[in-house]
Amino acid sequence: CQVRRARTNTPLQALVMMNDVQFFEAARKFAEKIMLEGGADKASKATFAFRSILARHPTKLEQEVVEAVFVDYLKEFQQQAGAAEKILKAGESARNEKLDANNLAAWTMVAHLLFNLSETLTRG
Repeated sequence: CQVRRARTNTPLQALVMMNDVQFFEAARKFAEKIMLEGGADKASKATFAFRSILARHPTKLEQEVVEAVFVDYLKEFQQQAGAAEKILKAGESARNEKLDANNLAAWTMVAHLLFNLSETLTRG
């Protein structure tokens, strides 16, 4: 048992977190929660995601970055027909069909980003 997890510079953990279907599916399911429970606008959803994953409030800059990442991905999914659907098919669990595919895919990418932060992975 280790009280504190040691930091590592090996790329293996990052590669698994970024590419494994299980982690991507977890990001998609969490994105559904962001959309359903995170509030009415993107600012409150971004704060909800950040607080849920990192257990703290985002700084002003972090808030701006999370919102900007969402907007960028949303534009990308809106411009590329079928891209959102392709992303949302990852994993075995069914997605919530009532939620807009482009928004869900964009929030999935935000959740995926937050899951992969060093602060999230090591908590130290």
